[in-house]
Amino acid sequence: MLISKQNRRIIYENLFKEGVLVAKKDFNAPKHEDLDVPNLEVIKALQSLTSRGLVKMQFSWQWYYYVLTPEGVEYLREWLHLPAEIVPATYKKAARPTRPAGIRSGGEGAYRPPRGDRDDYRKKEGAPEGFSQKTQYAGVGRGGPRE
Repeated sequence: MLISKQNRRIIYENLFKEGVLVAKKDFNAPKHEDLDVPNLEVIKALQSLTSRGLVKMQFSWQWYYYVLTPEGVEYLREWLHLPAEIVPATYKKAARPTRPAGIRSGGEGAYRPPRGDRDDYRKKEGAPEGFSQKTQYAGVGRGGPRE
């Protein structure tokens, strides 16, 4: 399929910037949900990249999910004339928020029962009278003892 260079550039730039791209399986859609390009052109451009092993495609529930491979990153970097420092968003490490050492994951409002009421429960006492170690159950239903 013939795709104008301007539309191909828009598709490739978005794919490189995000590292992933999704497209609904609707070949008659006038334009893609995120891009100002016909949806069919997006699908066919990425189908071409998939056949060359530059993009990995997953199809689920009438949506195409495209993920850029390392070879695809190099190809698009060359095609778009980008320096090596620029990488897709999926290749960047997310900064984890750090929390102070004294705060636990439960937070200030988390419910913690008071320790005092459990002391009585945890006392070790003997078994009540009439309790035998070997409890026997009467056979009810299948597998029970027969008399």
